[in-house]
Amino acid sequence: MTDFEAIDALLASAREEAELPSAEERRELREGLNLSRTQVAQVLGVSPSTVGGWESGRDPSGVVREKYAYFLEGARAKREERIAALALAASGPEDEEPEHAGAEPADVVPPDSGADDVEALATPRPCVLCGRPAHHQVAGFPQHLDPAECGGAEEPARPKATRAATAPGPAPSVKVVPVGRRVQAASEVPDLIGEAVAAALARHEGDVEAATAALVKRAIPDAMALLDETRKGGRYDIVAHPWIPDVLRKQSARGADQIWEARPKWIRPELPAGPHEVTALDINGAYLSALKTHLPIGQLEHSTGFGHDRRRSGVHLITPPVWEHEAVLPNPLGHRDEPGPLWVTEPTLRLLLRLSSPKYGLCEPPEIHESFTSGATEGLLEKFRIALKDARDGAIAEEDEVTLEYVKAMYSKFVSTMGESNYNRELYRPDWMHLIRSQAFANLWMKAYKAYDEGLTVVRAMGTDELHVIGDWRQVFPEGRGVSEVKVKNTYAVGGDTAP
Repeated sequence: MTDFEAIDALLASAREEAELPSAEERRELREGLNLSRTQVAQVLGVSPSTVGGWESGRDPSGVVREKYAYFLEGARAKREERIAALALAASGPEDEEPEHAGAEPADVVPPDSGADDVEALATPRPCVLCGRPAHHQVAGFPQHLDPAECGGAEEPARPKATRAATAPGPAPSVKVVPVGRRVQAASEVPDLIGEAVAAALARHEGDVEAATAALVKRAIPDAMALLDETRKGGRYDIVAHPWIPDVLRKQSARGADQIWEARPKWIRPELPAGPHEVTALDINGAYLSALKTHLPIGQLEHSTGFGHDRRRSGVHLITPPVWEHEAVLPNPLGHRDEPGPLWVTEPTLRLLLRLSSPKYGLCEPPEIHESFTSGATEGLLEKFRIALKDARDGAIAEEDEVTLEYVKAMYSKFVSTMGESNYNRELYRPDWMHLIRSQAFANLWMKAYKAYDEGLTVVRAMGTDELHVIGDWRQVFPEGRGVSEVKVKNTYAVGGDTAP
Protein backbone atom coordinates (compact mmCIF):
# COMPACT_ATOMS: atom_id res chain seq x y z
CA MET A 1 0.00 0.00 0.00
CA THR A 2 1.37 3.42 -0.98
CA ASP A 3 1.53 6.34 1.41
CA PHE A 4 -1.40 7.99 -0.39
CA GLU A 5 -3.48 4.82 -0.17
CA ALA A 6 -2.70 4.57 3.53
CA ILE A 7 -3.81 8.17 4.00
CA ASP A 8 -7.03 7.47 2.06
CA ALA A 9 -7.67 4.42 4.22
CA LEU A 10 -7.09 6.47 7.37
CA LEU A 11 -9.48 9.18 6.21
CA ALA A 12 -12.09 6.58 5.29
CA SER A 13 -11.89 5.07 8.78
CA ALA A 14 -12.19 8.45 10.49
CA ARG A 15 -15.56 9.26 11.94
CA GLU A 16 -17.11 11.82 14.19
CA GLU A 17 -17.15 11.11 17.89
CA ALA A 18 -20.49 10.11 19.33
CA GLU A 19 -22.36 12.98 20.94
CA LEU A 20 -22.88 12.84 24.69
CA PRO A 21 -25.49 14.62 26.81
CA SER A 22 -24.47 17.07 29.50
CA ALA A 23 -22.71 15.75 32.60
CA GLU A 24 -25.79 16.46 34.70
CA GLU A 25 -28.06 14.49 32.38
CA ARG A 26 -25.62 11.56 32.31
CA ARG A 27 -25.99 11.14 36.05
CA GLU A 28 -29.75 11.67 35.93
CA LEU A 29 -30.15 8.99 33.27
CA ARG A 30 -28.22 6.48 35.37
CA GLU A 31 -29.99 7.36 38.61
CA GLY A 32 -33.35 7.38 36.84
CA LEU A 33 -32.91 3.67 36.22
CA ASN A 34 -31.64 3.04 39.77
CA LEU A 35 -28.27 1.89 38.45
CA SER A 36 -25.07 2.32 40.45
CA ARG A 37 -21.81 3.59 39.00
CA THR A 38 -20.31 0.17 39.69
CA GLN A 39 -22.93 -1.53 37.52
CA VAL A 40 -22.32 0.86 34.63
CA ALA A 41 -18.55 0.59 35.05
CA GLN A 42 -18.63 -3.21 34.89
CA VAL A 43 -20.38 -3.35 31.51
CA LEU A 44 -18.15 -0.63 30.04
CA GLY A 45 -14.92 -2.14 31.35
CA VAL A 46 -13.86 0.88 33.43
CA SER A 47 -13.73 1.76 37.12
CA PRO A 48 -16.68 3.32 39.00
CA SER A 49 -14.60 6.44 39.62
CA THR A 50 -14.13 6.85 35.88
CA VAL A 51 -17.90 6.88 35.45
CA GLY A 52 -18.04 9.45 38.26
CA GLY A 53 -15.54 11.58 36.34
CA TRP A 54 -17.72 11.44 33.23
CA GLU A 55 -20.68 12.56 35.33
CA SER A 56 -18.60 15.48 36.63
CA GLY A 57 -17.73 16.82 33.18
CA ARG A 58 -14.88 14.69 31.79
CA ASP A 59 -15.50 13.00 28.43
CA PRO A 60 -14.36 9.53 27.36
CA SER A 61 -12.83 8.96 23.96
CA GLY A 62 -12.49 6.21 21.38
CA VAL A 63 -14.40 2.96 21.64
CA VAL A 64 -15.31 3.60 25.29
CA ARG A 65 -17.02 6.84 24.28
CA GLU A 66 -19.15 4.97 21.72
CA LYS A 67 -20.12 2.37 24.31
CA TYR A 68 -21.00 5.06 26.85
CA ALA A 69 -23.05 6.99 24.28
CA TYR A 70 -24.89 3.76 23.41
CA PHE A 71 -25.66 3.16 27.08
CA LEU A 72 -26.93 6.72 27.59
CA GLU A 73 -29.12 6.52 24.48
CA GLY A 74 -30.60 3.27 25.75
CA ALA A 75 -31.07 4.73 29.24
CA ARG A 76 -32.91 7.70 27.80
CA ALA A 77 -35.19 5.40 25.78
CA LYS A 78 -35.79 3.25 28.85
CA ARG A 79 -36.75 6.31 30.87
CA GLU A 80 -39.16 7.39 28.12
CA GLU A 81 -40.75 3.95 28.20
CA ARG A 82 -41.05 4.05 31.98
CA ILE A 83 -42.72 7.45 31.97
CA ALA A 84 -45.08 6.30 29.22
CA ALA A 85 -45.94 3.20 31.24
CA LEU A 86 -46.68 5.34 34.29
CA ALA A 87 -48.93 7.53 32.18
CA LEU A 88 -50.78 4.51 30.81
CA ALA A 89 -51.24 3.01 34.27
CA ALA A 90 -52.56 6.23 35.74
CA SER A 91 -54.73 7.37 32.83
CA GLY A 92 -58.42 6.62 32.44
CA PRO A 93 -60.87 6.67 29.50
CA GLU A 94 -60.87 10.47 29.62
CA ASP A 95 -57.45 10.44 27.92
CA GLU A 96 -59.17 9.29 24.73
CA GLU A 97 -61.72 12.11 24.80
CA PRO A 98 -61.01 15.13 22.57
CA GLU A 99 -60.19 18.34 24.34
CA HIS A 100 -62.67 21.18 23.94
CA ALA A 101 -61.53 24.08 21.84
CA GLY A 102 -60.47 27.00 23.94
CA ALA A 103 -60.21 24.92 27.11
CA GLU A 104 -57.07 25.09 29.18
CA PRO A 105 -54.67 22.26 28.22
CA ALA A 106 -55.15 19.26 30.47
CA ASP A 107 -51.41 18.66 30.77
CA VAL A 108 -50.94 21.72 32.96
CA VAL A 109 -52.83 22.09 36.20
CA PRO A 110 -52.32 25.61 37.54
CA PRO A 111 -51.89 25.93 41.29
CA ASP A 112 -54.94 28.16 41.62
CA SER A 113 -57.27 25.95 39.56
CA GLY A 114 -59.11 24.77 42.61
CA ALA A 115 -58.16 21.11 42.18
CA ASP A 116 -58.14 19.43 45.57
CA ASP A 117 -55.09 17.27 44.80
CA VAL A 118 -52.73 20.11 43.80
CA GLU A 119 -50.78 21.78 46.61
CA ALA A 120 -47.90 24.24 46.70
CA LEU A 121 -44.83 23.01 48.60
CA ALA A 122 -43.11 25.26 51.12
CA THR A 123 -39.80 23.51 50.33
CA PRO A 124 -39.07 22.02 46.88
CA ARG A 125 -39.05 18.22 46.77
CA PRO A 126 -37.86 15.76 44.09
CA CYS A 127 -40.32 15.27 41.22
CA VAL A 128 -41.58 11.67 40.99
CA LEU A 129 -40.95 11.64 37.24
CA CYS A 130 -37.59 13.33 36.78
CA GLY A 131 -36.11 13.70 40.28
CA ARG A 132 -35.52 17.46 39.97
CA PRO A 133 -36.86 19.93 42.56
CA ALA A 134 -40.60 20.54 42.18
CA HIS A 135 -42.60 23.30 43.88
CA HIS A 136 -45.98 21.53 43.82
CA GLN A 137 -47.40 18.14 44.64
CA VAL A 138 -50.32 16.38 42.98
CA ALA A 139 -52.27 13.75 44.90
CA GLY A 140 -49.49 13.82 47.47
CA PHE A 141 -46.68 13.26 44.96
CA PRO A 142 -44.24 16.11 44.18
CA GLN A 143 -44.02 16.92 40.47
CA HIS A 144 -43.67 19.71 37.95
CA LEU A 145 -46.94 21.18 36.73
CA ASP A 146 -45.33 22.49 33.55
CA PRO A 147 -44.08 19.60 31.37
CA ALA A 148 -41.34 21.82 29.98
CA GLU A 149 -39.77 21.87 33.44
CA CYS A 150 -39.94 18.11 33.93
CA GLY A 151 -36.64 16.48 33.08
CA GLY A 152 -34.93 19.69 31.99
CA ALA A 153 -35.13 21.92 28.95
CA GLU A 154 -33.03 19.50 26.87
CA GLU A 155 -35.84 16.94 26.82
CA PRO A 156 -39.14 17.25 24.98
CA ALA A 157 -42.27 18.00 26.97
CA ARG A 158 -44.32 15.01 27.96
CA PRO A 159 -47.87 16.30 28.31
CA LYS A 160 -49.45 12.85 28.46
CA ALA A 161 -47.31 11.72 31.37
CA THR A 162 -47.88 14.91 33.31
CA ARG A 163 -51.62 14.87 32.66
CA ALA A 164 -51.85 11.27 33.75
CA ALA A 165 -50.14 12.05 37.02
CA THR A 166 -52.63 14.82 37.75
CA ALA A 167 -55.66 12.71 36.90
CA PRO A 168 -57.34 10.43 39.44
CA GLY A 169 -56.04 6.90 39.49
CA PRO A 170 -53.33 4.77 41.06
CA ALA A 171 -50.23 6.62 42.22
CA PRO A 172 -46.99 6.10 40.28
CA SER A 173 -45.06 3.09 41.53
CA VAL A 174 -41.58 4.30 40.50
CA LYS A 175 -39.94 7.22 42.22
CA VAL A 176 -36.67 8.70 41.02
CA VAL A 177 -34.73 9.66 44.13
CA PRO A 178 -31.81 12.06 43.82
CA VAL A 179 -28.39 11.04 45.07
CA GLY A 180 -27.87 11.42 48.80
CA ARG A 181 -31.40 10.36 49.73
CA ARG A 182 -31.10 6.65 49.27
CA VAL A 183 -30.25 4.57 52.31
CA GLN A 184 -27.99 1.56 51.98
CA ALA A 185 -28.21 -1.07 54.68
CA ALA A 186 -24.93 -2.28 56.14
CA SER A 187 -25.71 -5.81 54.95
CA GLU A 188 -25.77 -4.56 51.36
CA VAL A 189 -22.11 -3.48 51.43
CA PRO A 190 -20.01 -6.38 50.12
CA ASP A 191 -16.82 -7.42 51.89
CA LEU A 192 -14.48 -6.39 49.08
CA ILE A 193 -11.38 -6.74 51.28
CA GLY A 194 -12.21 -10.26 52.47
CA GLU A 195 -13.14 -11.37 48.96
CA ALA A 196 -9.88 -10.00 47.51
CA VAL A 197 -7.76 -11.73 50.17
CA ALA A 198 -9.54 -15.07 49.72
CA ALA A 199 -9.16 -14.86 45.93
CA ALA A 200 -5.44 -13.99 46.18
CA LEU A 201 -4.72 -16.86 48.55
CA ALA A 202 -6.61 -19.28 46.30
CA ARG A 203 -4.83 -18.00 43.20
CA HIS A 204 -1.41 -18.43 44.84
CA GLU A 205 -2.32 -21.78 46.43
CA GLY A 206 -2.00 -20.52 49.98
CA ASP A 207 1.40 -18.89 49.51
CA VAL A 208 1.14 -16.05 52.04
CA GLU A 209 4.07 -14.03 50.72
CA ALA A 210 2.97 -14.24 47.10
CA ALA A 211 -0.64 -13.40 47.95
CA THR A 212 0.44 -10.44 50.07
CA ALA A 213 2.71 -9.10 47.32
CA ALA A 214 -0.09 -9.40 44.76
CA LEU A 215 -2.58 -7.63 47.01
CA VAL A 216 -0.20 -4.79 47.86
CA LYS A 217 0.47 -4.31 44.15
CA ARG A 218 -3.25 -3.76 43.45
CA ALA A 219 -3.89 -1.73 46.60
CA ILE A 220 -4.62 1.54 44.77
CA PRO A 221 -7.35 0.35 42.36
CA ASP A 222 -8.83 -1.80 45.13
CA ALA A 223 -8.93 1.20 47.47
CA MET A 224 -10.74 3.21 44.78
CA ALA A 225 -13.25 0.40 44.29
CA LEU A 226 -13.85 0.28 48.04
CA LEU A 227 -14.27 4.06 48.10
CA ASP A 228 -16.92 3.86 45.37
CA GLU A 229 -18.75 1.09 47.23
CA THR A 230 -18.75 2.94 50.55
CA ARG A 231 -19.94 6.17 48.89
CA LYS A 232 -23.24 4.56 47.85
CA GLY A 233 -26.03 6.32 49.65
CA GLY A 234 -23.66 9.12 50.61
CA ARG A 235 -25.05 12.57 51.09
CA TYR A 236 -22.58 14.12 48.66
CA ASP A 237 -20.99 13.08 45.39
CA ILE A 238 -17.21 13.21 45.30
CA VAL A 239 -15.79 15.60 42.71
CA ALA A 240 -12.82 13.58 41.49
CA HIS A 241 -11.15 16.07 39.13
CA PRO A 242 -12.01 19.68 40.07
CA TRP A 243 -10.22 22.85 39.06
CA ILE A 244 -7.14 23.31 41.27
CA PRO A 245 -5.50 26.68 42.08
CA ASP A 246 -1.86 27.22 41.19
CA VAL A 247 -0.72 27.03 44.83
CA LEU A 248 -1.69 23.34 44.75
CA ARG A 249 0.19 22.60 41.53
CA LYS A 250 3.81 21.48 41.41
CA GLN A 251 6.14 24.25 40.33
CA SER A 252 8.25 21.76 38.33
CA ALA A 253 8.16 18.08 37.39
CA ARG A 254 10.23 17.08 40.42
CA GLY A 255 9.36 20.02 42.61
CA ALA A 256 6.63 20.62 45.15
CA ASP A 257 3.64 22.89 45.34
CA GLN A 258 3.31 25.78 47.80
CA ILE A 259 1.44 23.98 50.59
CA TRP A 260 3.13 23.55 53.97
CA GLU A 261 1.92 20.39 55.73
CA ALA A 262 3.47 21.15 59.17
CA ARG A 263 5.30 17.83 59.43
CA PRO A 264 6.85 17.66 62.93
CA LYS A 265 10.59 17.05 63.21
CA TRP A 266 11.33 18.03 66.77
CA ILE A 267 13.83 16.94 69.42
CA ARG A 268 13.77 18.45 72.88
CA PRO A 269 16.76 20.84 73.07
CA GLU A 270 17.56 20.08 76.71
CA LEU A 271 16.73 17.06 78.88
CA PRO A 272 16.05 17.10 82.63
CA ALA A 273 19.09 16.38 84.79
CA GLY A 274 19.96 12.80 85.60
CA PRO A 275 19.56 9.45 83.84
CA HIS A 276 16.25 8.58 82.24
CA GLU A 277 14.66 5.79 80.25
CA VAL A 278 12.94 7.00 77.08
CA THR A 279 10.15 5.02 75.43
CA ALA A 280 9.68 5.43 71.70
CA LEU A 281 5.96 5.00 71.02
CA ASP A 282 4.48 4.05 67.67
CA ILE A 283 1.11 5.65 66.88
CA ASN A 284 -1.01 3.01 65.11
CA GLY A 285 -2.86 3.75 61.86
CA ALA A 286 -1.93 7.43 61.72
CA TYR A 287 -3.14 8.00 58.15
CA LEU A 288 -6.18 5.81 58.74
CA SER A 289 -7.27 8.01 61.65
CA ALA A 290 -6.51 11.13 59.61
CA LEU A 291 -9.13 10.17 57.00
CA LYS A 292 -11.57 11.71 59.48
CA THR A 293 -10.90 15.34 58.69
CA HIS A 294 -12.81 18.23 57.19
CA LEU A 295 -12.52 17.75 53.42
CA PRO A 296 -13.80 20.23 50.82
CA ILE A 297 -16.65 18.67 48.86
CA GLY A 298 -16.52 20.67 45.66
CA GLN A 299 -14.28 23.01 43.76
CA LEU A 300 -12.16 25.40 45.80
CA GLU A 301 -13.19 29.08 45.74
CA HIS A 302 -10.96 32.05 46.47
CA SER A 303 -11.61 34.50 49.31
CA THR A 304 -9.70 37.14 51.24
CA GLY A 305 -9.96 38.37 54.80
CA PHE A 306 -9.20 37.41 58.37
CA GLY A 307 -12.30 35.38 59.19
CA HIS A 308 -12.49 31.59 59.33
CA ASP A 309 -15.68 29.73 58.40
CA ARG A 310 -15.72 26.32 60.16
CA ARG A 311 -18.28 25.06 57.65
CA ARG A 312 -15.66 25.28 54.89
CA SER A 313 -12.25 23.71 54.36
CA GLY A 314 -9.24 24.15 52.14
CA VAL A 315 -5.87 25.89 52.19
CA HIS A 316 -5.02 29.28 53.69
CA LEU A 317 -2.26 31.85 53.36
CA ILE A 318 -1.42 32.88 56.93
CA THR A 319 1.17 34.68 58.98
CA PRO A 320 1.77 32.18 61.81
CA PRO A 321 1.97 33.23 65.44
CA VAL A 322 5.19 33.26 67.44
CA TRP A 323 5.75 29.95 69.25
CA GLU A 324 7.41 30.32 72.66
CA HIS A 325 7.28 26.72 73.93
CA GLU A 326 9.96 25.08 71.80
CA ALA A 327 11.79 23.91 74.94
CA VAL A 328 8.99 21.54 75.96
CA LEU A 329 6.64 21.13 72.97
CA PRO A 330 7.12 21.07 69.20
CA ASN A 331 5.94 23.99 67.12
CA PRO A 332 2.51 22.99 65.69
CA LEU A 333 3.69 24.47 62.40
CA GLY A 334 6.54 21.95 62.22
CA HIS A 335 10.18 22.71 61.56
CA ARG A 336 10.35 25.75 59.29
CA ASP A 337 13.28 28.12 58.83
CA GLU A 338 11.75 30.65 56.43
CA PRO A 339 9.88 33.51 58.13
CA GLY A 340 6.77 35.24 56.83
CA PRO A 341 3.42 34.13 55.39
CA LEU A 342 2.92 30.59 54.12
CA TRP A 343 0.14 28.40 52.75
CA VAL A 344 -1.19 25.88 55.30
CA THR A 345 -4.00 23.36 55.30
CA GLU A 346 -7.26 23.37 57.22
CA PRO A 347 -6.07 20.99 59.99
CA THR A 348 -3.01 23.16 60.67
CA LEU A 349 -5.08 26.33 60.78
CA ARG A 350 -7.65 24.75 63.08
CA LEU A 351 -4.91 23.50 65.38
CA LEU A 352 -3.39 26.99 65.63
CA LEU A 353 -6.80 28.53 66.27
CA ARG A 354 -7.48 25.91 68.95
CA LEU A 355 -4.17 26.58 70.70
CA SER A 356 -4.85 30.32 70.65
CA SER A 357 -8.21 29.85 72.40
CA PRO A 358 -8.64 30.66 76.12
CA LYS A 359 -8.63 26.94 76.95
CA TYR A 360 -5.00 26.56 75.84
CA GLY A 361 -3.64 30.09 75.54
CA LEU A 362 -0.38 28.88 74.01
CA CYS A 363 -0.12 31.42 71.18
CA GLU A 364 -1.81 34.28 69.40
CA PRO A 365 -4.27 33.45 66.59
CA PRO A 366 -2.75 33.28 63.10
CA GLU A 367 -3.42 36.09 60.65
CA ILE A 368 -5.38 34.84 57.62
CA HIS A 369 -4.70 36.71 54.35
CA GLU A 370 -6.50 34.64 51.72
CA SER A 371 -8.01 31.20 51.28
CA PHE A 372 -9.13 28.62 48.73
CA THR A 373 -12.03 26.73 50.32
CA SER A 374 -15.24 24.85 49.63
CA GLY A 375 -18.12 23.63 51.75
CA ALA A 376 -16.80 20.75 53.85
CA THR A 377 -17.75 17.75 55.91
CA GLU A 378 -15.79 15.61 58.34
CA GLY A 379 -17.66 12.48 57.27
CA LEU A 380 -16.88 12.42 53.56
CA LEU A 381 -14.61 9.36 53.87
CA GLU A 382 -16.07 8.02 57.12
CA LYS A 383 -17.62 4.81 55.73
CA PHE A 384 -14.41 4.19 53.79
CA ARG A 385 -12.36 4.69 56.96
CA ILE A 386 -14.59 2.43 59.04
CA ALA A 387 -14.44 -0.35 56.43
CA LEU A 388 -10.64 -0.23 56.50
CA LYS A 389 -10.52 0.03 60.30
CA ASP A 390 -12.86 -2.94 60.78
CA ALA A 391 -10.80 -5.03 58.37
CA ARG A 392 -7.61 -4.00 60.17
CA ASP A 393 -9.05 -4.81 63.61
CA GLY A 394 -10.29 -8.17 62.40
CA ALA A 395 -6.93 -9.02 60.85
CA ILE A 396 -5.13 -8.20 64.12
CA ALA A 397 -7.56 -10.26 66.18
CA GLU A 398 -7.18 -13.25 63.83
CA GLU A 399 -3.42 -12.73 63.33
CA ASP A 400 -4.08 -12.41 59.61
CA GLU A 401 -0.94 -10.68 58.34
CA VAL A 402 -2.05 -10.90 54.70
CA THR A 403 -5.15 -8.77 55.28
CA LEU A 404 -3.25 -6.46 57.63
CA GLU A 405 -0.53 -5.64 55.09
CA TYR A 406 -3.15 -5.30 52.33
CA VAL A 407 -5.23 -2.82 54.34
CA LYS A 408 -2.16 -0.80 55.36
CA ALA A 409 -1.16 -0.50 51.71
CA MET A 410 -4.69 0.53 50.74
CA TYR A 411 -4.97 3.52 53.03
CA SER A 412 -1.34 4.66 52.84
CA LYS A 413 -1.19 4.49 49.04
CA PHE A 414 -4.65 6.01 48.73
CA VAL A 415 -3.42 9.10 50.58
CA SER A 416 -0.08 9.34 48.80
CA THR A 417 -1.39 8.97 45.23
CA MET A 418 -4.43 11.23 45.15
CA GLY A 419 -2.29 14.21 44.12
CA GLU A 420 -0.29 14.48 40.89
CA SER A 421 0.48 10.78 40.63
CA ASN A 422 0.64 8.44 37.65
CA TYR A 423 -0.46 5.56 39.88
CA ASN A 424 -3.95 6.88 40.55
CA ARG A 425 -5.68 8.66 37.69
CA GLU A 426 -9.14 8.11 39.16
CA LEU A 427 -8.83 10.81 41.82
CA TYR A 428 -7.00 14.11 41.45
CA ARG A 429 -7.36 15.88 44.79
CA PRO A 430 -3.97 17.27 45.94
CA ASP A 431 -5.91 19.39 48.42
CA TRP A 432 -7.26 16.23 50.08
CA MET A 433 -3.80 14.67 50.12
CA HIS A 434 -2.32 17.66 51.95
CA LEU A 435 -5.26 17.91 54.35
CA ILE A 436 -5.14 14.23 55.33
CA ARG A 437 -1.39 14.28 55.82
CA SER A 438 -1.45 17.43 57.92
CA GLN A 439 -4.35 16.01 59.95
CA ALA A 440 -2.07 13.09 60.83
CA PHE A 441 0.62 15.57 61.92
CA ALA A 442 -1.91 17.55 63.95
CA ASN A 443 -3.08 14.33 65.62
CA LEU A 444 0.50 13.53 66.63
CA TRP A 445 0.93 17.04 68.02
CA MET A 446 -2.16 16.65 70.18
CA LYS A 447 -0.82 13.34 71.52
CA ALA A 448 2.42 15.14 72.40
CA TYR A 449 0.42 17.80 74.19
CA LYS A 450 -1.63 15.18 76.05
CA ALA A 451 1.59 13.52 77.23
CA TYR A 452 2.97 16.90 78.36
CA ASP A 453 -0.30 17.84 80.07
CA GLU A 454 -0.35 14.51 81.96
CA GLY A 455 3.15 15.08 83.37
CA LEU A 456 5.29 13.13 80.89
CA THR A 457 8.46 14.63 79.43
CA VAL A 458 8.19 14.80 75.65
CA VAL A 459 11.59 14.08 74.12
CA ARG A 460 10.88 13.70 70.44
CA ALA A 461 8.02 13.98 67.87
CA MET A 462 8.60 12.91 64.28
CA GLY A 463 6.39 12.48 61.21
CA THR A 464 2.97 10.98 61.79
CA ASP A 465 3.60 8.17 64.25
CA GLU A 466 6.73 8.63 66.37
CA LEU A 467 6.54 10.01 69.90
CA HIS A 468 9.32 9.61 72.51
CA VAL A 469 8.50 10.24 76.18
CA ILE A 470 9.95 9.89 79.66
CA GLY A 471 7.59 8.70 82.38
CA ASP A 472 4.77 6.23 82.96
CA TRP A 473 3.15 6.52 79.54
CA ARG A 474 0.73 3.63 80.21
CA GLN A 475 -1.20 5.94 82.52
CA VAL A 476 -1.80 8.22 79.53
CA PHE A 477 -2.06 6.01 76.44
CA PRO A 478 -3.61 2.53 76.11
CA GLU A 479 -1.18 -0.09 74.78
CA GLY A 480 -2.08 -2.30 71.87
CA ARG A 481 -2.26 -2.54 68.08
CA GLY A 482 -5.64 -0.86 67.66
CA VAL A 483 -6.04 2.50 65.96
CA SER A 484 -6.78 4.23 69.28
CA GLU A 485 -3.80 2.54 70.98
CA VAL A 486 0.00 2.82 70.87
CA LYS A 487 2.78 0.25 70.88
CA VAL A 488 6.41 0.36 71.95
CA LYS A 489 8.99 0.69 69.18
CA ASN A 490 12.05 0.94 71.37
CA THR A 491 13.43 1.99 74.75
CA TYR A 492 16.78 3.67 75.42
CA ALA A 493 18.63 5.42 78.21
CA VAL A 494 19.63 9.10 78.28
CA GLY A 495 21.34 11.35 80.79
CA GLY A 496 24.32 10.75 83.03
CA ASP A 497 27.18 9.22 81.03
CA THR A 498 24.88 8.07 78.20
CA ALA A 499 24.57 10.26 75.11
CA PRO A 500 20.94 10.80 73.98
